[in-house]
Amino acid sequence: MATIQPTPLELPGLTGKTVVVTGAARGQGFAEALVLLASGAQVIATDLAEECPPALTEAASTLSGELHYAALDVTNEAEWSALAALLQKEFTEVHGLVNNAGIPFRGRIGEIARADWDRVIAINLTGAMLGIQAISPLMRAGASIVNIGSSAGLNAHHTVAYTASKWALRGLTHVTATEFGPRGIRTNIVHPGYIETEMMAAAPAIMTDAQLALTPLERTGQPEEVAAVVAFLLSDSAAYVNGAEIPVDGGFTSSAGVKYMSDIIKASQQTK
Repeated sequence: MATIQPTPLELPGLTGKTVVVTGAARGQGFAEALVLLASGAQVIATDLAEECPPALTEAASTLSGELHYAALDVTNEAEWSALAALLQKEFTEVHGLVNNAGIPFRGRIGEIARADWDRVIAINLTGAMLGIQAISPLMRAGASIVNIGSSAGLNAHHTVAYTASKWALRGLTHVTATEFGPRGIRTNIVHPGYIETEMMAAAPAIMTDAQLALTPLERTGQPEEVAAVVAFLLSDSAAYVNGAEIPVDGGFTSSAGVKYMSDIIKASQQTK
């Protein structure tokens, strides 16, 4: 697995903006926080730990933005309300919300326990809804919400609870884009493919091999590549982008398996 490193990437239009990032302790959330900090934003990084992860504190120390940390269970409505009250007191206005927190669960239909289903939906879907409801009152025209979906939300993965949660997150995104658009608040969703994070470290090797065979770029992705798209959607450069779904997956969902078929046909023709 690739080691996540502070990224020097800087995007315009983010300096001084206050952005909340959930699930920021590691993986994609960690990378998103760093890109925003490198771009001069004030980042409120949240995760379950009571204290800010040392790796995040250390990485942020060399970047131009300002890091703040708050412990948050995204499934807890009271904790969201407390965070919103704190943000209103300390910052008055919030310019961005990244609903990044999420968990995988590889249970299949016919096998998954109700408790596991409920937990995945609570974190991956309900957590985003609670965040939007808590933080959006602090947003004004020009603000941006970015939900982190998945390539599983664009096709039928075997991970039933995870897949269902990400499909539903697409619906939440479009409802929010429609409802908040008249207020000048944009809502978009990014769909990462196979990204090298701690979340994917437990994936079996056969899954990685299959992914590469189906991905036109023939490689896995890095958290920073997702973070760059998220930061763009939060920036003023994306001022007219609302209700968009953007895959960051090396062409995996675009190809829809055709790459594998094409490669097999090509190989058979070369052997004739």
